[in-house]
Amino acid sequence: MPLYLCSLNSGSNANCYYISNGEEAILVDTGLSCRETERRMRQRELEMEKVKAIFISHEHSDHITGMSGLSKKYHIPVYITNGTFLNSRMPLEEDLICTFKQAVPVIIGGLSITPFKKSHDAADPHSFMISGCGVNVGVITDIGYACKKVIKYFGQCHAAFLESNYCEDMLMNGSYPWHLKKRIHGDEGHLSNKQALELFQQYRSPELELLILSHLSKNNNSPETVASLFAPHAAGVNVVVASRYEAGEVFRMEDKEVPKEIMKTRKKALKNENQLTLF
Repeated sequence: MPLYLCSLNSGSNANCYYISNGEEAILVDTGLSCRETERRMRQRELEMEKVKAIFISHEHSDHITGMSGLSKKYHIPVYITNGTFLNSRMPLEEDLICTFKQAVPVIIGGLSITPFKKSHDAADPHSFMISGCGVNVGVITDIGYACKKVIKYFGQCHAAFLESNYCEDMLMNGSYPWHLKKRIHGDEGHLSNKQALELFQQYRSPELELLILSHLSKNNNSPETVASLFAPHAAGVNVVVASRYEAGEVFRMEDKEVPKEIMKTRKKALKNENQLTLF
């Protein structure tokens, strides 16, 4: 049985990610309005009735705008920590509020969702690894740097939504005030293109098949910039850039053993890359 994944939107305007095993589905973050989430899911022939849970990474508005509406309309449980819920200042029906703990998997039908801490300027921020059908999918955005937990879980992924928020030169030479540049560039801000590439090159699994570069800044990055940076280092991994304007492709991840010949090639390519000096 395959695993399906789709970025419904990714960026500082809104973030929403869909993962399903064909029977059950979850949403990670709900930054789009309820109506826009419905519209984009219909565009991609994704069924809201299959969504059994919403997982919230942190309380910033681009991750929670549609949370209350979607939960109430479809009676969907929301998995959210107490700190995130209190700081969201958004209503939820009491019987639909669920919590989670760091590194303790939550089982939703045939899906297992493992939350893990991340470094971001929010009350209790988490990223997630979703496992099902023999496939691990990471949703790793809004991180100031790749801490040990991020490295650990990213290294287990067959597919990942990975933040590649800004180009350092564009940020530092742009029009943002210094305090905002400092916040974005800091350890509780966002991951730069170079930091994302370094994580990809040094810590990806030989079994990683799909990398969806996510949460690109509108003013301090561009799809062309990040795509051209990663392209020479893909080494057989399908690297795509998530859109901040429309739903992306629905990717199908098969539960299958990677042939030994391919595994050897990937391991050799990864070893050779790790011997290079990046910067």
